[in-house]
Amino acid sequence: MAPPHPQSSRLQRLLQQTVGPAPWYWETFPELRGPAGQIFTWQHHGSDGHLAYLVTLHFRSEPDKPRLALNSYCRPFAVNPHRLGIWCPDGRNLRIVLFELDALKTFDYEEIAGWFKPSPERIYSATAPLAEFAVSAMLTEGTHPIEVPAEFHGVEELLIPAQFGAKTKDDAAAAIYVIYPHAGLVEVLPQHWFTPGEFDVGMQWITRLARDPVSHRIIGEAMRFGSFELSDDGCDIAAMIEA
Repeated sequence: MAPPHPQSSRLQRLLQQTVGPAPWYWETFPELRGPAGQIFTWQHHGSDGHLAYLVTLHFRSEPDKPRLALNSYCRPFAVNPHRLGIWCPDGRNLRIVLFELDALKTFDYEEIAGWFKPSPERIYSATAPLAEFAVSAMLTEGTHPIEVPAEFHGVEELLIPAQFGAKTKDDAAAAIYVIYPHAGLVEVLPQHWFTPGEFDVGMQWITRLARDPVSHRIIGEAMRFGSFELSDDGCDIAAMIEA
């Protein structure tokens, strides 16, 4: 086990403010305001009924008029003042989409009741995205060029945990995709510490990641494991972050 980090309290606060996947971390989703001052609110629909476990976005003043619905594993992120980005797994790809907040149209809850949650669809909207791109989740270790629409070039970095093809119990079973939209690059960092021999892959997984502005190292949190700081190369645990 790696030693405890001497700045655990500071890093734990940073992680607590970091967006995690729907629906478990929906309360970490970004606060949003439209160009006309409209305040948007996220709503989790509980664990029962036809909307169970879904998270929707609506005007604070219109809770019965959803404008966006997110299924499991989606992570939203604010882009510029009035745009919303979302990334999610999509088969063998990672999908990254961008919406204009003031373009989001309302729809009825009946349009997603029952079918959306068990479906492979991750995002539901009555409005097409402003832009989107996909990155293969099957990439090998290293840096790869990717095609990124110009609308994303204002995003400096995305830290995305993904599965990695472990062939033995000692191989990395997870990787971090560091996407640099402005540069059109993605760096794939195998997590050498996260192996089938040490973890119950599927029941344990990396939930959220952030960049420490002080050390510039990646910090993160894993389900049923705890919080951690990675080494300078981003592939091994340097220290544990204590609660």
